Amino acid sequence: MGTSSVADANAFKAAAVAGQVGIDPDAAQTVLNKIRTGKDAVETLLANAGALAEKPQLGANPVGQAMAAKFEHRAEGGNDSYAAALRNLLGQYEAAEQGIVTAMARYHEIDHAAAEPFRHA
Repeated sequence: MGTSSVADANAFKAAAVAGQVGIDPDAAQTVLNKIRTGKDAVETLLANAGALAEKPQLGANPVGQAMAAKFEHRAEGGNDSYAAALRNLLGQYEAAEQGIVTAMARYHEIDHAAAEPFRHA
């Protein structure tokens, strides 16, 4: 997952927290449900990622042993591992979810503030 995706999700979340974005809760519920479904799937994959950290049997020669160790390290949580990619994706889902929930809550505040000048006219 690219860092721009993380930055985009966090920027959206920050805009929602700052009250710059409001989303109609009825319209956003489908998107929120899809985000939560994806987040749940990634959490399940992440919970099971440890099972991949078994050293594959690639032979007793030095090259096979080196490759087996490399695969084991990548599976178990190194910086470029499957688990690290899943944690990155989970963070994106969490930021998007928080942003949507906050924007849904802000929708009524923004709508009310926009209508306020017309109430006192």
